[in-house]
Amino acid sequence: MIEEEEEYKKAYTFGADYGTSDFKFGPITCGEIPKIIHNRGYFLDKDSIMYKAFEASKEVVVGDEVPLYLQSSEDLSKLIYPMKNGVIKKDDEKAWRVVEEISRYSLKFFKPLREDFQGFYVVASLSSVSPKYMYEKLFEIYKKINEEEPLIKAATIIQQPLAVAIAHKATTCVVIESGHGNTQICPISRYPIKNAIVAVNRGGGDANALTGEILKDLGYGDLAREEAFIRKVKENLGLIPANLEEAIEEAKRNPEKFMIEFKIPGTRITIEMGKDAWMRFLIGEYVFNPNHEIYQSFFTRGMPKPKDIKIGDMVFKGMLDFGEAIIESIERCPIELQPHLYKQILLSGGNFSWKVPENIEGIAVDATTKIKLLLKEKGIEEVEATMTEFPQYSVWRGCIIYGYAVPQDYEWSWERMEGWNKLL
Repeated sequence: MIEEEEEYKKAYTFGADYGTSDFKFGPITCGEIPKIIHNRGYFLDKDSIMYKAFEASKEVVVGDEVPLYLQSSEDLSKLIYPMKNGVIKKDDEKAWRVVEEISRYSLKFFKPLREDFQGFYVVASLSSVSPKYMYEKLFEIYKKINEEEPLIKAATIIQQPLAVAIAHKATTCVVIESGHGNTQICPISRYPIKNAIVAVNRGGGDANALTGEILKDLGYGDLAREEAFIRKVKENLGLIPANLEEAIEEAKRNPEKFMIEFKIPGTRITIEMGKDAWMRFLIGEYVFNPNHEIYQSFFTRGMPKPKDIKIGDMVFKGMLDFGEAIIESIERCPIELQPHLYKQILLSGGNFSWKVPENIEGIAVDATTKIKLLLKEKGIEEVEATMTEFPQYSVWRGCIIYGYAVPQDYEWSWERMEGWNKLL
């Protein structure tokens, strides 16, 4: 009986990575790439005649339909991104409503028609700084979904950095998980070392903000309001410099090497960066180290400066560069362990997916090289930094592997925060 149940679990293990920008989900039948939607919800206007006539059964729209409801740039205020900092306040009803709806959407999306289906074994992944009440809330949501339709047989929750480590079979390492809203530096020695986690209040969203300001300077101010558009520009134009000042100097001396045009797919919009192409390096550098004086002019003109914020017991550092953040995290660990941690640094998350054009290698670098350079500046040279094979999906892959590994009869423990919750 146990063997049959284990076979069932393997067939219906379901990963759900609640990222700050994207929600990645699906069973192992997805292959290497899960289904991805934005981790957001659009709240409908209940007072409109269109809602009363056609949409009365809906309150919030999620998934691929969201763009069809956007009527103007001002309408974007109705979009709620619940996981901006990886943490949702306990009483934030709208944010939890979005989490409920994307969870329901994901399970129904992959619900099989087979008669033997009794519900998924769901492995959900949350930020390493998520407080206990977020685990409780998510289990409550799963219970509510199950009361409507039995889609979940059991569920468990795992921290995102641990999922990354599991996906790469790394038992001693430092995972740097950098998404849209924040960056988590988490040393792992069999388990995450909780008191050594360093959280940085900076991620892809901050690079987007800077990209928006650069677009304004280039004369595209009317287009610099939509987050999805700005993100595409950042991903296609942004570069990480090995050394910011040297990269700017080279780009100004030989601008033709760095000029670029980018056409937004499906539109007539083309962004051109000619003699100002040196600004491409500002975007990538800002993610890793926003302390260069060149950014002061953007702050002076009103661009929000990454702030230190306290969420629960955790302080998210706004301006801490990634090199300092890694050192601070590792130096909270036992001295004997520290050299082993520097030898295996894993970079995960969409915020580390930066391109290096062929003709400017060495001037522009990838994320792993930048991390090594930042640490070398601070006297740490024995470093091995590796990009996860699928940086955007590594958490989801770790969820699937974890689901396979945890025996189906291992019940959830609130003391250890692990096991299967079958009391949904």
